[in-house]
Amino acid sequence: MKVSVVIPVFNEHGTLPEIVAKVRAVDVDKEIILVDDCSTDGSRSLVETLSRDDDIVGIYHATNRGKGAALRSGFAQARGDVVLVQDADLEYDPRDYMKLLEPIEANRADVVYGSRFAGGESHRVLYFWHSVGNRVLTQLSNMFSNLNLTDMEVCYKAFRREIIQGLPLREDRFGFEPEVTARLARYRKSDGSRLRIFEVGISYAGRTYEEGKKIGWRDGFRALWCIVRYNLGP
Repeated sequence: MKVSVVIPVFNEHGTLPEIVAKVRAVDVDKEIILVDDCSTDGSRSLVETLSRDDDIVGIYHATNRGKGAALRSGFAQARGDVVLVQDADLEYDPRDYMKLLEPIEANRADVVYGSRFAGGESHRVLYFWHSVGNRVLTQLSNMFSNLNLTDMEVCYKAFRREIIQGLPLREDRFGFEPEVTARLARYRKSDGSRLRIFEVGISYAGRTYEEGKKIGWRDGFRALWCIVRYNLGP
């Protein structure tokens, strides 16, 4: 089973080499797709250098379009059996890949979500209100989608390639998370059955705004809109 690891990059010069090294260290057949979203801190040059290697594909946006747009660009180029989302910072540990991939490799799941709130994995203690916001958005998403996720906003999601490439995704920024969740909940396979969605506990080392965290309260309001729009809309 080959895995396409899609990494959106925006001003991550300080962490990009280390996260690429960590992804490379995972013992699984993979390609790494780096999507530079018009970085201004030298990240683009790093992507250009790294993509000279055979296992890395570089994609470049001429303007800053957002995480969701960067992921769509990466998904379109993916050639693996499974597509996995990885942020370019160091909040998520690639050593958790095997947990995400096992249910798909065992043919028990079509999609696997990581969860920062399930299981006994370690996590950095940070913002209380962020954790409250994440849980509220997850519960609202569950009410509309009829799923029982514990962490809808998590970065780590793994999809069978044909599924993620078949979704008509539209959100350009952090609205990707509630949108893709809603579309997966409504997805029907050729036999009319729903997708088999699993969730596994992962570790988490969140970063502060001083360390480069980008999501804010405006993204929270956008997420609310996306939950309603993509669960109830056509």
